[in-house]
Amino acid sequence: MFWLSTIAATVSGGRVYDFEKDANATAGEDASTDVAIANSLHLNTTLALLQPGDELYIPNRTYMMMGGVVGVGLDRATIRVDGTLRFSDDIKRWPTAGKMPLTALTFYNSTGLLFTSNGTGTLDGQGDKWWGIPGVGYLERGKNRPALLSMQNATGLIVERLSFVNSPRFHFISSGLVDATIRFCEVSARRSSSDSHTALDLTAFNTDGFDVAGRNIHVHDVTVWNQDDTVAIKADKGMPTENVLVERVHASGVGLTIGSIGAHEVRNVTFRDVVMHHTSKGIYIKFRDSGRNGSIRDVLYENIVIDTPSSWPIWIGPAQQDIKDSSGGAYNPCHGDPCSLCWPGPFPSIHTTGNCEAVPGLFSNITLRNISILNPQQSPGVIFGNDSQPIQGLVFDGVRVTNPPSDGAWGEAYYYCRGVASGIAMGGTWPVPPCFLTAR
Repeated sequence: MFWLSTIAATVSGGRVYDFEKDANATAGEDASTDVAIANSLHLNTTLALLQPGDELYIPNRTYMMMGGVVGVGLDRATIRVDGTLRFSDDIKRWPTAGKMPLTALTFYNSTGLLFTSNGTGTLDGQGDKWWGIPGVGYLERGKNRPALLSMQNATGLIVERLSFVNSPRFHFISSGLVDATIRFCEVSARRSSSDSHTALDLTAFNTDGFDVAGRNIHVHDVTVWNQDDTVAIKADKGMPTENVLVERVHASGVGLTIGSIGAHEVRNVTFRDVVMHHTSKGIYIKFRDSGRNGSIRDVLYENIVIDTPSSWPIWIGPAQQDIKDSSGGAYNPCHGDPCSLCWPGPFPSIHTTGNCEAVPGLFSNITLRNISILNPQQSPGVIFGNDSQPIQGLVFDGVRVTNPPSDGAWGEAYYYCRGVASGIAMGGTWPVPPCFLTAR
């Protein structure tokens, strides 16, 4: 679909600031909140000193940190994390803006920023306490949890050789990326050591892996195990998100995702060469309620193995997510926005649990090619366009399902298929969604 390359814009010869020796950071066993606050102050001070070509070096030791670290306007700087930045789980003393906790690390308006390590550096969010008691914690705190790393308006960004661990919320979130590369990184968000996404693990909601928005973005050779979107292509403010390539990925969570998209545009996106071991969702493309005038088009998913998915292997339609109840109280998983997490219910004869409505928003020119779905635990999928703005140009080319359950939500129809103006199955696709034509 496109050729994408990014060249590091960093330059050599600048000053190297050692976080411990030059910035007076404290490493070691002291995990106190006071140490975390002091270290974050030292980091903020040092980031403000960096000039073009300078490097901030985090030695191979563990440093307790507090949220609210901000770097602004960094130009051709390098941040080299050989050790671990472990963020405090002292929720009461975490800095806030209003009621919302500040992101752990935020970078604004950077050019040629290289975020790297000599081996594998670690950003540890200690999210378990933020997630709280399984199920109950989310009802109590909802989305009032900090992200781990945020990149806003970054040109020529490279993020590599980092391990993101147990973020309270998103691990990597971004907007305004231009010519960005994320490579050789890992995300891990787990409540247990299970080799699947159990009901316990999935209560670590909103722990997205890599959320990217902008143009000319390359994500490759990364591993993600989390409890929400693994790699998600998001809408950007003021311009389309376009020219995104995601390849050579191991991903297990709630899908290789585009969305949720509102009244914005995403175009020219490719996911290819991906293994999804014991994932929850597989391919996931979604609009939310404000999707009117939005579009998702020119999309290719290719060479993907989805092994034993516990939820939907394929979902193209309204975002399946919860909202607060009408009185503004706790989050309710069966009150969807726009589609309930409880929909459709467990059996073909019971489709009344929760709500699900397809919202306006154009799906156009979407191809799934050489997709292997092995031993799905539910019916193979949901394809649900809006009747007034149906899906255009949807192609399943070699989408093959092994051992789909005939007693899943859609029985021997296998797919829920509605709001599709043109859907074509070819290349040995089986089963064929009931509202598709079969190419001869």
